[in-house]
Amino acid sequence: MAINKTPPSNPVMSVAASALKTQQARMRIVAENIANADSTGLTPGADPYRRRIPVFETRNIDGAMGVKLAQVRPDDSSFTLAYDPSHPAADENGYVKKPNVSTLIESMDMREAQRAYEANLNVIETARSMDQKILDLLRR
Repeated sequence: MAINKTPPSNPVMSVAASALKTQQARMRIVAENIANADSTGLTPGADPYRRRIPVFETRNIDGAMGVKLAQVRPDDSSFTLAYDPSHPAADENGYVKKPNVSTLIESMDMREAQRAYEANLNVIETARSMDQKILDLLRR
């Protein structure tokens, strides 16, 4: 008879771990948006960096509903125009297309992702603590 050496899974930890991974991906995407907030096209009239948006979906993890990054899609909102006739990417009227990235919105998204990450980390720490207390009670 074979002995299963894998410990039984804890759905709470599995769900929180999926959320940690998802929020980490979200923070990476937001950081990329912030890093490219001032990027412009290379040639006159060329499109600059387009903001990217993470899209999440639920998934079943050990009988509970977790989350995963389903896709990263471009934000279709319009670019802003800045008058800078000396810029290499300026069009014939002197306007340069700027990315559709607002650093204020990205900063708020980053803060929200960071708080969600910390909350899920606390869930894992609490679940571990509860598991340890159960083991301590069973040893008595």
